[in-house]
Amino acid sequence: MLLYYIRHGDPIYDPDSLTPLGHKQAAALADRLCLYGFDEIYSSTSTRAIMTAEPTCKRLGKTPILLDWAHEARAWDNFATKKEDGNYSWVFQQNSWVEKLNDPTLTALGDQWYEHPHCEGTNLKKGVLTTNEHADKFLGFRHDRANHRFEVLRTGEKRVALFAHAGFGMAFLSSVMDIPYAHFATHFDMSHSCVTVIGFAEDTKYVYPKILQLSNDSHLFKAGLMEGYNGQLKI
Repeated sequence: MLLYYIRHGDPIYDPDSLTPLGHKQAAALADRLCLYGFDEIYSSTSTRAIMTAEPTCKRLGKTPILLDWAHEARAWDNFATKKEDGNYSWVFQQNSWVEKLNDPTLTALGDQWYEHPHCEGTNLKKGVLTTNEHADKFLGFRHDRANHRFEVLRTGEKRVALFAHAGFGMAFLSSVMDIPYAHFATHFDMSHSCVTVIGFAEDTKYVYPKILQLSNDSHLFKAGLMEGYNGQLKI
């Protein structure tokens, strides 16, 4: 199986939508993604994710299966905390939390990092466990988390797409890859409309998934839409 995780295009967060650039990015995505097609297409229930998936779905004649558990707001409830100014933001966007999540005494706890005193009074543990439950059910393999692998229950060469978000994606991808969220969210990122591809080689009893591409933006380059990382940093 190949799993394509695709972040929504350049967004308008309120009201939930895409900018004109975001719609162009979605169209460029379709040019790329339709080359090989998908067996299944899923989307967060967020409008911006659905809009990003729409050109691909229309050209492939598919209706996206909507997943409310993949909505950014569900992850926000668990992975955002209050800052000193009283506002909330993702923990991976707060310097104080980045330091906490990379504290050697926390990272030493491995998969149980959320049991560290730094995390008391937060929903981080709930967020990890809830994401794990949904991700495992979505993938359809038996996830052997103790050995960081999946047991193959059926074989196939499906291509599956999930259009969603960055904040949710940090939790989802860390769950799929068995990389603790404390590490993944503070060391990886993804830009608007970019594509992450995970390969599941189902030719043996156990599968160790591999990230084949991370936040790939080749469709933007081909379409002349290179606006830099999230329209800001030129890279």
